[in-house]
Amino acid sequence: MNRRKFIYKGLALFGLLLTGKIMLFKKKTPTITGYTSNPALATVKPGWKGTPLDEDGLFINHEYPWKLDYGNVLKYPMHRNPQKEIKKHDTWRIPVIKDDQWLTDSTDKIVWLGHASFFIQLSGIRMLIDPVYGKLQVGARYSAMPVAPDKLLNIDYILVSHAHYDHCDKESIKLLTRNNPIAEILTGLKLNDLISKWTSNKIQTAGWYQQYQLDSGLKITFLPSRHWANRTLFDVNTTLWGAFMIEKDGKRIYYSGDSGHGSHFNDIGEFFKNINVALIGTGAYAPAWFMEPMHQNPYDAVKAFHATRAKTFIPFHYGTFDLSDEPLEEPEQILSKLNAEGKIENVLKILKLGEVFNL
Repeated sequence: MNRRKFIYKGLALFGLLLTGKIMLFKKKTPTITGYTSNPALATVKPGWKGTPLDEDGLFINHEYPWKLDYGNVLKYPMHRNPQKEIKKHDTWRIPVIKDDQWLTDSTDKIVWLGHASFFIQLSGIRMLIDPVYGKLQVGARYSAMPVAPDKLLNIDYILVSHAHYDHCDKESIKLLTRNNPIAEILTGLKLNDLISKWTSNKIQTAGWYQQYQLDSGLKITFLPSRHWANRTLFDVNTTLWGAFMIEKDGKRIYYSGDSGHGSHFNDIGEFFKNINVALIGTGAYAPAWFMEPMHQNPYDAVKAFHATRAKTFIPFHYGTFDLSDEPLEEPEQILSKLNAEGKIENVLKILKLGEVFNL
């Protein structure tokens, strides 16, 4: 089952339940009415008021206040995909390197594990981002894992950007925390209410521009993204979504999480100078009328990369799960073409799964 069917069976049902209410009241853009943060953590950006809340006390994007349009939710599974035939005959798959020697050395590195999942090691500190190692509840997996998940040991931190199933997977987190009982989970506000049901590992939650309390000189800051979050029909935007900046010994890695395009990329680039690598989501963007507020196409992802002023751009969020209308390979094809035309400043690095990017 792909994302279209998932949305139809899930949020569309919610939309149907609310149809009477929607018909009675004119749809209005939500407004920011307050701000929140974790009082136990430092807010690092001067003048930042906190993570915005709407009139219902739900989390909201600070630049593009937005809620799901249930009319679009109902329209999405029924619209015609103009690339349907291309996808039907598409046999492309992301190349996978099945060599796990990178797990045994201490060099600084980034390894893409598929979709939005990464392994990062800095000064011997081992981190995993958005671990999803099996298929989704809502669809098949189109790329193999480059390493068996039970080999991911001695992990210090597990970073979870938001609650959506393709980023926050119950079975993957249960496996990792069982094998890594001292690994600490870092995520957004209120997502601990869910994850704590799966594990007894320590969890820290942060608002945007808040820095987690960590040891060994490692700095990780939770940052804004233009997205949303839910797990069920009735918990939309009750947990916070976001991005991460990871810093250690003069090296900076930015992970965008899921995000539509916005000025937050420029804000992050201005606040955090000399970013070594920007991991930016580049997939699940078609059709634009539905996906644009939550994911970036390759053209906007390049703009986001330029806005961060990072030295290297590594794209992700494509090729592993079929979440939208575009073919699995299209993000990579477009980015390669733009790079060949000289339209990408600095370095584009398209990784194979299991390929080591040395820092």
